[in-house]
Amino acid sequence: MSDPVNLNQFRKAKARVAKSALADANSVKFGRSKAQKDTDRQVQDKATRLLDQHKRET
Repeated sequence: MSDPVNLNQFRKAKARVAKSALADANSVKFGRSKAQKDTDRQVQDKATRLLDQHKRET
């Protein structure tokens, strides 16, 4: 005889695997690494600072 299987745990484990697969697909499709985000933010901040330095005060 085989061991009894808890169907609740099986269902939750299956849902966890599906959710993980969807998350991996989304990270490939939409995601950027934290380093890329930080680099883009730094470039944007530098451009904003340079622009603000060249504004005339009226």
